Amino acid sequence: MPRVSEVNQDELADDARDVFNRYVTEYGPFENQAKIFAHRPPALKHIMGLLLDLADEKILPKRYLEIALVVVSKINECTYCVDHHAPRLTAQGFHPDTADKVLDDDVPGFDEIDMLVRDYSVQVTEKAPYMRDAIFDSLKQHFDEAQIVELTLRITLCGFFNRFNDALQIDMESSFATD
Repeated sequence: MPRVSEVNQDELADDARDVFNRYVTEYGPFENQAKIFAHRPPALKHIMGLLLDLADEKILPKRYLEIALVVVSKINECTYCVDHHAPRLTAQGFHPDTADKVLDDDVPGFDEIDMLVRDYSVQVTEKAPYMRDAIFDSLKQHFDEAQIVELTLRITLCGFFNRFNDALQIDMESSFATD
């Protein structure tokens, strides 16, 4: 049970309700999270709205986004996010065990770019102030600057969501089946 009450979408103003509905139907089954964010409609509109806008633009391939989100969530031990994003990683063509092994030295099914995204996600999450230019040189061989900025944004935003979900003890949606 979350540490604060859930706000239902029918309690929201129209603009916040629209973002809420779109977020839980188009972005993913994150209704319990949206119900907590709904306490602060500006946060719901702008943070979930940002995620929706980024998803609409599709400048960062979903494969790399899901690798990053699972890596960060595994490091931060956020089961809510791991449970939501591990199936999305599988939907990108990876073996169902990949999420469990994503922090291993050798990740089955990962190519050089996948490992680069994984390693970058680890460094941003664990030691951002100490990162070397070499990783950016490698990233620039495969991604343009807008993609690098979005990847970094999504990695750091994921860390925010991990802490938010855990601090407020957001429950897994009952309709969301996990193994």
